Amino acid sequence: MALPLMPKATAVWLVDNTTLTFQQIAEFCGLHPLEIQGIADGEVAQNIVGMDPIGNNQLTRSEIERCQKDTLARLQLRETAIPMPKRSTRGARYTPVSKRQDRPAAIAWLLRHHPELTDAQVQKLLGTTKDTISKIRERTHWNIQNIKPTDPVSLGICTQTELAEAVTLASERRRKEIARTGVEPEAPAAPQPEPARARSTYDALAAAALGMRRGRGDDQSDEPTIDSVFGKRD
Repeated sequence: MALPLMPKATAVWLVDNTTLTFQQIAEFCGLHPLEIQGIADGEVAQNIVGMDPIGNNQLTRSEIERCQKDTLARLQLRETAIPMPKRSTRGARYTPVSKRQDRPAAIAWLLRHHPELTDAQVQKLLGTTKDTISKIRERTHWNIQNIKPTDPVSLGICTQTELAEAVTLASERRRKEIARTGVEPEAPAAPQPEPARARSTYDALAAAALGMRRGRGDDQSDEPTIDSVFGKRD
C-alpha cells in the first residue's frame, strides 16, 4: 500500500485536525496505533510540524469526512501525477548473513540446471560475485568438496518469480541469437563431477603386475591373482 509523503508529519496533522480514530490514521500513515496514541498524548513526535495532506493533494476534505462518519472506513490516498520515489534496483542484491553460506550451493544448482543464465544474471539473483561463480564452475572453490547444489528458491535466496523471469529472459536472448546467427550459442560449462576416488593399493599393485606380464609376453587373458602379485606362499 502506498503511503503519504512524510507519514509521521501527516499523522501529526490528522491527530490535531480531525476526529479520525487512531487505527484509521495508523493504517493510512503506515504506523502503529500505539504510536498514534503517543502523538495524541504529546509523548511522540513533539518536534515534528504537522503536514496538511489536503494542501499537498494527498487527501480530499470529503474523504476525511467520509471516514470520520464511519470508523470502519479506511482513508484512500488520492491519485497524483507527482511520481513517487521508487526503490533503487542498482547494485548487487543484499543477502542476509544467515543465507550467505548457502550461496555456493545455490550457484552450483543454477550452473547445473540453468546454464543459459549469464554470470551477470546469477550475480543479480543471488547477490554474489563473478569470481565466486568462476571458482565454483572450475571447481577451485575452497569448499568445493562440501558444496551440494540446492535450489535457491528453497534456500530463500530468491523467489520463484525472480528465477522464472531470469530464465525466460535468458531463453529469449538465446532464441534471438540463434535466429540472428543460425548457430546455437555455446552455454558456459557446468561444474564437472567430482573425480573418481583413487584405487586401492591392491588394485594398483594388481594393475602393475598385469602390465609387467603383458610386457613379458604372458597370456593377457589371465587376470592377476594374489599369488601373482604378492608371491605364492609356501
